[in-house]
Amino acid sequence: MKKRLTNNLSLKILAFLIAGFMWFMVVNIDDPVSDKTYVGIAVKVLNEEVVQDSNRTYQIVDGTGEVNVTVTAKRSLLNKIKAEDIQATADMKELLLGTQIPIQVTVKGYEGRYESAVSSPGNLQVKIDDETKNNFPITPTVTGTVRDGYTIGSLKADPEKVTIRGPKTVIDSINRVAAEIDVSGLSESTDLEARLVLYDSNDNVIDQTILANNLGKDGVSVKVKLNKVKRVPIALDTSGIQAKEGYNIAKVTPEPKEILVSGTEKNLESLDEIMVPAEELSFTDLTERTEKQVDISAYLPEGISLLDENAKNIVVSILVEQPGVKIYEVSTSSLTVNNLADGLEVSYGHVVDLELQIQGPEEVLQSLKLAKKASIDLKGYTEPGSYVVPVFVELPAGCALVNEVKADITLEKK
Repeated sequence: MKKRLTNNLSLKILAFLIAGFMWFMVVNIDDPVSDKTYVGIAVKVLNEEVVQDSNRTYQIVDGTGEVNVTVTAKRSLLNKIKAEDIQATADMKELLLGTQIPIQVTVKGYEGRYESAVSSPGNLQVKIDDETKNNFPITPTVTGTVRDGYTIGSLKADPEKVTIRGPKTVIDSINRVAAEIDVSGLSESTDLEARLVLYDSNDNVIDQTILANNLGKDGVSVKVKLNKVKRVPIALDTSGIQAKEGYNIAKVTPEPKEILVSGTEKNLESLDEIMVPAEELSFTDLTERTEKQVDISAYLPEGISLLDENAKNIVVSILVEQPGVKIYEVSTSSLTVNNLADGLEVSYGHVVDLELQIQGPEEVLQSLKLAKKASIDLKGYTEPGSYVVPVFVELPAGCALVNEVKADITLEKK
């Protein structure tokens, strides 16, 4: 029996070794060691007080606050590891050269079961800076548009100032502090929660992750006061306008004839017109058309303001008729267009009404109708562009056009 056991012993040992090797190969082929990279792992800074205790602070630079971590382990283990299991830390006690902190990586819950876990980059890049603080006024800003018929009357941030603390270089770069709110569809006065946004001198948004402020959990809000909008006609006191003897004041008109104003509902309720007083329109011995620019904002009632502050100037036009001459106005939209080139369409400039001064017998002028009597001839105008063209008027016998009338037109391809 003993002889049988010891017979070919070397071969039996070799067979055992081969079997063990084959088992090892099968196990590793079935569950090999592999690598897996996890992207965007946030780096947690430890022992910040090492810097903060000396009235300094730090900034993470070069985008090293997030790293990619490569874990080496068996495939079966890698299939279980999730990104949230990976912890990347940088200990301020290990600060090197004043700018670098080595990043340590662990895989929570899998300690000792993986071969390695390495971050890329391997160091957290920081900039050490003196810590400081400053007070800044908060400016409310809005996005979106309130409901039709309303406008923003006033905005007030609450609180109106904020104290911000952080690295001196960052604090010094703050140019303005905004409380941003969205007023889309708003139709009543209210308080809105705002988002605090910091801007530098180039209007770039400043990252606040390394900054602190004194707003607390309440944050910042904006008190929004809404006003109503109303379209109000402009009235003119023309008692101070006089023509020279033998001449007549044909017409006095403002342009625009109406303006948009805003105010409380109570203030707007009693506002029916805005009157330009006689002392603003004081003219004597007029013999020709005269225009006067008027700042209409000077005549707004208390509590009423222009919807557009840039639209405060109106133009008052005074049309003067000469003896034996009558003034007519013809809308550009009523002009007959002759010989318009194929493929083109015509539009007119900002002048809506053309002034025609016609001389003739009084009885003829009183009954004269110019509907479809004025025209422009576009023969020869074959290219797109802007042009000034003469206006032709068909008049009865004994009547003549005193002034030369031209129209500003624009030709465009259809």
